[in-house]
Amino acid sequence: MTARQGRRPAADAGGDLRAHLLKHRLAGPEVPTPRQNNLRHYRLFAQGDPKALMGLAPEPRRDQDAVLRLMAERVGVNPDPRYTEGPDSIDPDLTVAALDRLAALLRRTADRRGSVLAGTGHPTRLTGFHAALVRALEAAGCPVHTPALGVRFREPTPDGDRPRYLDAVDRVLVMRALDGPERPGRPGPGDLAHTHSPLPVRLALTALADAGHPPPDLVLGDHGWLCGAGRLGIPAGGIADCNDVAPFAAEADGLVSVVVPLEDGSGPSCYRPLSDYVLQRADLAPYNS
Repeated sequence: MTARQGRRPAADAGGDLRAHLLKHRLAGPEVPTPRQNNLRHYRLFAQGDPKALMGLAPEPRRDQDAVLRLMAERVGVNPDPRYTEGPDSIDPDLTVAALDRLAALLRRTADRRGSVLAGTGHPTRLTGFHAALVRALEAAGCPVHTPALGVRFREPTPDGDRPRYLDAVDRVLVMRALDGPERPGRPGPGDLAHTHSPLPVRLALTALADAGHPPPDLVLGDHGWLCGAGRLGIPAGGIADCNDVAPFAAEADGLVSVVVPLEDGSGPSCYRPLSDYVLQRADLAPYNS
């Protein structure tokens, strides 16, 4: 039986996935990120805060009302500006539709044997999701790049610049800390570090160019990986949470190819059914009959 012959009907697979999204609060009427957190991030994006922009230019500017309209349309958050506290939402139908678009993007990349670069600002959460897509694309004949390994840089943070370096986990580029923790929850030397910064993707693309390679045909990622690549005109696709305005603004402005609205802070195993779904829809994985 071929992969296409063994494929489950799309409606069945999408229904199962929608149930999974709701069960684990990856999408639905009450996702873990609260309304007040969303509104704070929307305000920062409207003000042009560099961390909120994730590598985008501060223009075109959107005021906070326009940001809320954008996120209601593309994510499914509550559109009422008078709703300021409590749970917020991600429309699971928008999530499934975006995963279908991501699958189509992967299929196009595989058909042309395009080169791939993957990176994540959520290394303890989303590495497995991106790695599954990378493995499938590589098996389909796509070159996978992991440039700039070990390159050191300083990341601006609210507590001052922090020394970091680039590493790879399962062919996905990640950021690690070089300095020690000064308070609970801060990454120590060698620990994987969360980031919104576009610096990692800029360093990776620079190293790729210095080695004589053209830009990748696809960047997979989140946060600054999406926005940094998209601003340079490189096709990019991945995940963003309901408080991450920049990737959705970049998608709306035609800079990023696909952004999947999704809670991004859950356990890594929660994302396995999503990568399975994407690869099945892209005909890049074997199917269960």
